[in-house]
Order: sequence, then structure tokens, then C-alpha cells
Amino acid sequence: MPGYLNFAIDLVPFEKPPAALVGPFQVNKNLQSGKRIFTGQLKGPESFTVDDEAVRWHSVRRRNLADGGKQRRVARFASFQQLCYTECNIYTGTVNGKLWMISGDQLHFITQMGQNIPECGTPDYEPVCSRPHGVQMDKDSNLIVVDSYSGLYKVSPRTGEKTLLLPSEKGVDGLPFKFLNGLEVSNKNLIYFVDSSSNLVFHLHVLIKVIETNHLGCLLAYDPVTRRGRTLLSGLYMANGIALSLDEDHILIAETSIYRLIRYWVSGANAGKNVFVDNLPGYPDNIRLSNMGLYRVGISTTRFPGFFFPFLDALGPYPFLKRFITKVTPLSFYSVFLHKHSLFLETNDKGDIVATFQCHLGCQ
Repeated sequence: MPGYLNFAIDLVPFEKPPAALVGPFQVNKNLQSGKRIFTGQLKGPESFTVDDEAVRWHSVRRRNLADGGKQRRVARFASFQQLCYTECNIYTGTVNGKLWMISGDQLHFITQMGQNIPECGTPDYEPVCSRPHGVQMDKDSNLIVVDSYSGLYKVSPRTGEKTLLLPSEKGVDGLPFKFLNGLEVSNKNLIYFVDSSSNLVFHLHVLIKVIETNHLGCLLAYDPVTRRGRTLLSGLYMANGIALSLDEDHILIAETSIYRLIRYWVSGANAGKNVFVDNLPGYPDNIRLSNMGLYRVGISTTRFPGFFFPFLDALGPYPFLKRFITKVTPLSFYSVFLHKHSLFLETNDKGDIVATFQCHLGCQ
């Protein structure tokens, strides 16, 4: 399938040399002993959430920040991992449009977000079968799901019943959604989510949008009480994963195409946005607040220098070269040049990267 097909090209020069592989970026094997589970059963899981005790723990954790309960939070942090393995279910959506529940070592199908046909799981049929990208649990134990193509949903994890809260064709502020992605739900049940780009219409073209380096993404909010959505922030570079802070006064947003995280202040004297972490060692995807109070950021593709300079970095300053490649090169061609290196990193609430967890080749 050749490059851009029938959509407009808006190529922007961008250049920022990769950071040196020193300090926390130094290559390590902290993920080498990782174990694959449900191999061949879960196809491309993207986002995870949990229910029951873990959700109550998450809410208490945030409330405790306001009342000074630091010691209680630490105790809950320490027990969370064991708690989830023994007392909660895990939920995720996959590339074939399905929602799943993981209970212990058992995998349970919940529902199909789009059409359920044999071709689901293949790139060409993704808009037909749907793509549940963001998945979170609200305080009423419903799954809140952003389907990249059809909109924002509420789903019963028990029955699989789906309620469309905000259709993509309607969108917000007169603009339809093009490719919904990251999702968060606050303690007040306010739903935050992002639209990656206002002219991205097919998942196959995500890499093209990264090459473009345009800023057509936005952060949105939906209030289930008023049933209204609104745009909080626009002009984002390939908006992807998001995470609410402990006290919910700000949101971290991954700007994938320019390898940085920004912070958007929802309330308080700092209202607005600022750069949280810049020049990451790869392209950030999902963000989650860990049981240690650190943000964990998944890196979809690293920018580690090797025998060749990182492919996408090499293209960055040259719009004419980007244009030529996206017009004549099959999309499958790009993966040949992408570094096969698994990585997620941890950052504190000041934006300092404190650790990375890596695996080269063996985890692939």
C-alpha cells in the first residue's frame, strides 16, 4: 500500500539530535526476563485498566494526597501489585476490535467494538472492526472506551452492552474526531481523551503522521452528567497517551512525533501548558501512574544511535525527502529501519527521568 494514498501532506521540518546514552538512558537488560502471556490470543493489546479493589485503592491514593496521608499511600503503593494479582480483573482492547477481561490466568471475551468478521486483526479492516485504543474504569465500575474510529463509549464489563457517549462523526466544537487515542477518567467521572490528528483517518498512516511532524492533535473532555464535550487544548503533535496527576490538577500528554511529554494544568495558578520532558530516547506512547508515584512511559520506537543514524531523525530536517518517501514508499518498508529495542521509562513529578527498562532483540 503506497505511502499517503489520498490524504493531504503537510510536511514540517523538525530536528533535535537524540540524547546521549548515559545516566538513566544507558542501555540495560532490565526487561530481559520479561514473560509473554496469552501469546497468540491477545493481538496488539494497547491500554490496560483494573477493577474493584484496585480502583478503590487508586481513588483513595489520590484523595490521600490532599489530606497529607503520605504513610498510608506508601503502604497502599507497596501492596497494590499483590492486590491486583489476587483481587482484581484486568481489562484491555486489542487491534482486532475486541475488549477482553483477564482474570488470573483466564482470558474472557467481553464484546466486539465494531463488526466481527474473519478479517478483523488485519490492517485494511481496522476501521470496520474498530480499534479500542484507550480503556479505563469509572467509579461506577463501567469501562470507558475510546474507539479510534467510532467515538467514546461506556461498556458494561459484565454484559458487554455498549453505550455510545460521543460519536466521532459529531465530535466536539463542530469538528468530527479522526483518530481517538489516550484516555483518563477522574475521580469525579470527568473523561479526558485525545484526538491524535485532525486529518489522520487510518491507523496505517500513524507513521506517516509522525514523519509529517504537524500539530493537529487536541485534548478533549467529556462530562457524562451534562453529556457535553469540549476542547481543552489544541495544536498538539501527534497526541497519544495521557495520565492524570495524583491530585488531578494536571494531565501529562505524549506528543509522539516530537518525542516529548507536555503538562496541561487543568486548574490552579499554573493553568495552561508547559514542556514536562523533552527529547526522549524514543517515541512516547502510553503513560501510566505507577504504584510508586512515578509516571511510566512506554516507548513505541527508540531513537538509539546504532550503525546508522535513527531513520526518522535523519528525515526530520528535510521536508522534500519526507514528501518523496511518503509518496513512493510502501508503509511496510519503514519497519526495516526502525530499531528493535523494547523500552519504557520512569519519570518523577518534576520531569526527571529516574530509570529505564530495556530489552534488545530477546524481548521481540
